[in-house]
Amino acid sequence: MATPPGASAFAELLRDEGVTVVEVGDWEHHNRNSRGPWGPVHGVMIHHTVTFGTDRTVQICRTGHASLPGPLCHGVIAKDGRVHLVGYGRANHAGLGDDDVLRAVIDERPLPADNEATTDGNRHFYGFECENLGNGSDPWPAAQLAAIEKVSAAICRHHGWSARSVIGHLEWQPGKVDPRGFGMGYMRDRVAKRLGSSAPGPSLPAPRPPEVSLSKVIKAAKTDPARSGSPVSYRGVAVVETALVDAGLLAKARSDGHWGTTTLTAYAKWQRSCGYSGTDADGIPGPNTLRRLGAKYGFQVDA
Repeated sequence: MATPPGASAFAELLRDEGVTVVEVGDWEHHNRNSRGPWGPVHGVMIHHTVTFGTDRTVQICRTGHASLPGPLCHGVIAKDGRVHLVGYGRANHAGLGDDDVLRAVIDERPLPADNEATTDGNRHFYGFECENLGNGSDPWPAAQLAAIEKVSAAICRHHGWSARSVIGHLEWQPGKVDPRGFGMGYMRDRVAKRLGSSAPGPSLPAPRPPEVSLSKVIKAAKTDPARSGSPVSYRGVAVVETALVDAGLLAKARSDGHWGTTTLTAYAKWQRSCGYSGTDADGIPGPNTLRRLGAKYGFQVDA
């Protein structure tokens, strides 16, 4: 049986692991304890949010919505690796899941397939929501993956758990797919190494960053649909647009894969933030600015 530490101690154990912690409002007292117990705790559960923009994501996870009041997790792990603490205690993040999975977590053995939704997960798991669209192409920056590793290891270290106590929502509740974009086996390997122990099972490959063709993005950006009649469509445009959304320069990524005027304006802002001006900040990607955007927001540039 594991009892959660106090809120202040929880924040400190994350900081001791090297996590950059952002305390949001009265997070220490924001919980759903009036609706049921929290504890004993047995593991850490990782989710993705299906949202974009850190401020918006943190607000949603803190307050929830009409059908699912907040907090929706204990911490929000942003693209830049900062962990925003939004609640402490019972949180609406895990829902009902498989009792056989819970038993495997407690026993620290390989997880069975989740085929039931009968057991209260909000009671037994710490929950972390990770800022990601969950579409399989939204990048997972290195700083964000490192933060997931650190918060998981910090909690496991505190309770004396192994990396087998870290699971994904998709491993708990039938029908869930989160986190999408990296394997939980891969993350448990990272946590195990951080804890100084051997990997808990077969190692899975690291998530492969999306690749963006510089020449194709330039072609799409230079095509004026008003003049040509039809824009150049390229799937990599959505990857770049998602990075611009994460940078706070674009409201949302388009779905049609062409470089519209709003994307042109947003990319020009990125170029100016990189020190360019005049015709060098015209919204048409160049190799330097595109590689810098990819390095920060998790995609590779293929020249």
